[in-house]
Amino acid sequence: MTEAVLSFADVRSRAMQIVGRIRGERQTPIVPAGNVAGRALTTVIAIMTFLAALTVGAVSLVSDTAGRWQNDISDEITIQVKPAEGLDMPTALETVRQIALQTPGVTAASVLDKAATSRLLEPWLGESVDFDELPVPRLVIVSIDTGKPPNFAFMREELKEAVPEAELDDHRAWVSRLVTMARTVVLIGVFVLSLVIVATTLTVVFATRGAMSGNRHIVEVLHFVGARSSFIAREFERHFLRLGLIGAAAGGLVAIILFAVIGYLTEANRQTAEADQISALFGSFTIGWTGYAGVFILVATVATLTALTSRWTVTRHLAEIDMISPVES
Repeated sequence: MTEAVLSFADVRSRAMQIVGRIRGERQTPIVPAGNVAGRALTTVIAIMTFLAALTVGAVSLVSDTAGRWQNDISDEITIQVKPAEGLDMPTALETVRQIALQTPGVTAASVLDKAATSRLLEPWLGESVDFDELPVPRLVIVSIDTGKPPNFAFMREELKEAVPEAELDDHRAWVSRLVTMARTVVLIGVFVLSLVIVATTLTVVFATRGAMSGNRHIVEVLHFVGARSSFIAREFERHFLRLGLIGAAAGGLVAIILFAVIGYLTEANRQTAEADQISALFGSFTIGWTGYAGVFILVATVATLTALTSRWTVTRHLAEIDMISPVES
């Protein structure tokens, strides 16, 4: 009996403090600011935002890289000359280069020297590739006018007549695959972001219900003594907005730092063959301003979603109280 009296007295005391706040007498929050549930929710939101930010950064990185690849491929084509018995490779390469230069729509043509070819093959064949012992194809890089591209069919016929070992690659198949890959990655990223947002919403709903259960008597007393539903919902919204903003900002900041560190390490080890291949694929491995803007938008979205979800949950709970015992709010 004593415990029940004390419990009622505590509830009444807390409720009167909050009523005093309504009247401007003192500042007492409805939901405790530093409880364990709040810290757990902040941690969960931080983790989810971190994963979502990684997804946003990865999508931005792949999209920018695919766009850069597509532009580079659209501006250039390659002519491969395969080694054959009795073939004078330097003469064949020069013949191919001259045919390319004489074709309308070609702006420049250059032979990829042995040093550059060896560097391209280094990750697979190691250093110091012996071109005399290995049948390594050689490349001629041809720059084209994207506004008035050359007639590739005519160029192929000219090359086959002059140098049968030459093969022209206009990279159309690669461009199609890159576009398909980029679209697939974007769709996967949107799907992952959707899952994270749904999981965040459900987590906030359960956390709000837990906070309502822990402060149920106080909320009901406030509601019955005349506190407006909008005031109570606003208090919960403010509390969870702060939690969501802290958690989302922490997760987004960690993701940005991770991308910055990876970009720095890639740039610092640029001289190695592995880093050179990574740079060829992903550039400097930075997500760019679009990626950073996406992370900031994600942080704001998660924080806003957290606040609105908590407000909706509290409003529904108060509506259920009104159905049981209607009061004027």
